[in-house]
Amino acid sequence: MKCHILMGSPRKQGNTIALTTVVMKKLEQQGIECGLTWLYDRDIRGCTACRGCQKDWSRPGCVQKDDMGTIFQEVLESDLIILALPIYSWYCTPPMKAALDRMVYAMNKYYGDEKGPALWAGKKLAVITTCGYAPEKGADLWEEGVKRYCKHSQMAYLGMLVERHKNYKQAFMDEEKTVHALAFAEKLMKELVK
Repeated sequence: MKCHILMGSPRKQGNTIALTTVVMKKLEQQGIECGLTWLYDRDIRGCTACRGCQKDWSRPGCVQKDDMGTIFQEVLESDLIILALPIYSWYCTPPMKAALDRMVYAMNKYYGDEKGPALWAGKKLAVITTCGYAPEKGADLWEEGVKRYCKHSQMAYLGMLVERHKNYKQAFMDEEKTVHALAFAEKLMKELVK
C-alpha cells in the first residue's frame, strides 16, 4: 500500500508537519509506504482552462511544463492521498489550490463533448489541517470543498484531522493532539484494507 502526502504548508518546522509526521510514522509502522511532496518547493502554475489535458484520456497530461507531471504520477501510484495544510483564510494555501485545480482537470476526462474516465476513480483521500479558529468555523468550508472534489472525481473521502492552535506562546503539539493523530492514522489504515 502506498500513501502520498501533498504538503501545502510553507513552514518546514510548523504545526502542520508536526501533526502530519505523527500520522505518517504510524502508517509507516504498519507497512504503508509514505511519500511527501512540499508544494511550496515545487513549480506549480495555475490552470489556464485550455483543455489540453482532455485530448488524451489515457494519462493526466498538461501542456504546461512544470512539476505537476511528477505530482500526477505520484498520486496515480498511491492508494491514499493526504492533503496536509494550514488553513489561513477559511481555505487552502495557494500551491494546494493550484495543484487541486490542475489535478481535477488532468485526472478527470469530463470537460468536452464526450465524458471520459476519472483516472483516479476509487482512490482514497484524507485531509490533515491546522487552523487558528475553532475547527467548525475554521476548516468547515475547506472540508466541504474537498468532499465535493472527491465526489466529482469518484474518490472516497476518508475524513479530516483538524487541530487548532490558539496560543503562539505554547507548543502546538501536546498529548491530546498526538492521541487524535494516532487515532486518525488507525482509521485510515482500516479504510485502506476495505
